[in-house]
Amino acid sequence: MDQFSISQLSQFSGVKPHTIRIWEKRYNALKPNRSEGNTRYYDGTQLRRLLNIVGLSETGIKISRLCAMSDEELFKMKLDYENDAGLKNDYQYFINQLIAAGMNYDEANFEKAFSHCLLRFGLEKTYVEIIYPLLDRIGLMWSVDNFPPSQEHYISNLVRQKMFTAIDSMPPVTKTDENWLLFLPEDEFHELGLLFTNYYLRSRGKNVIYLGPNVPLSAVKHTLDQIEIENVLLFMVHHDLPEKIELYLKDLRELTEERKVLIAGGGVDTQSIKEDKNLVILSTVEDLEREVKQNKVA
Repeated sequence: MDQFSISQLSQFSGVKPHTIRIWEKRYNALKPNRSEGNTRYYDGTQLRRLLNIVGLSETGIKISRLCAMSDEELFKMKLDYENDAGLKNDYQYFINQLIAAGMNYDEANFEKAFSHCLLRFGLEKTYVEIIYPLLDRIGLMWSVDNFPPSQEHYISNLVRQKMFTAIDSMPPVTKTDENWLLFLPEDEFHELGLLFTNYYLRSRGKNVIYLGPNVPLSAVKHTLDQIEIENVLLFMVHHDLPEKIELYLKDLRELTEERKVLIAGGGVDTQSIKEDKNLVILSTVEDLEREVKQNKVA
């Protein structure tokens, strides 16, 4: 049985531990268990209950009333609210529902909520407003120095499958004046951002050469030698030693020559590359959009 601390509940739900304790004390919202050492902990059922309470808090119903409801009543209300949540662009509701389903290995409800998001918002908006905050909240986004629990891997792989499906459904680019090379460096495996970028660029009519994760520079060189590439884009997630990153970028720049290299992922210090006009840091989707438009104008 899963055991979650109150700090983990706070991380997954976005509600401060102090607030969770108040809801417990005032409204009997949750009933923590006790370990043999008398440490408080919560199980998956209580996590799902908290996420349902938080997800329904935007409906206008008072927290005191939501906390007094049974799990069955909360679940029924959640089903009734789902369409309204889509119409109201209540992204937090869907984030909570996806976390609740993922943390309980409930693929059916994860699929249902995710499909609703895709139909209502499209993949681009779903990624920016729901997937990215979801992964950030459960600690998958950039915390690669930690070994996440199995649920985080489970959620990540469910999202990964959905993104592959969306990409596979797109028609191939038949004519383009611009080729993009996408990859993750060696020992980089967090592929979701790169997959979204693949989708984004292809939806803008760009031809993408997608090498995927854990790619050595020798493979990058071989690709650049074989095909004309205008833009190279990679994610660097590891917060490595500055001198190691600087050496990697130096080797990469020797391979890419005058091509533009775009780097996302938060693992690079912007100070270390600001003097190179062909190295660009991407911090947001808007940054990527700006670069795509600039290239089109050029």
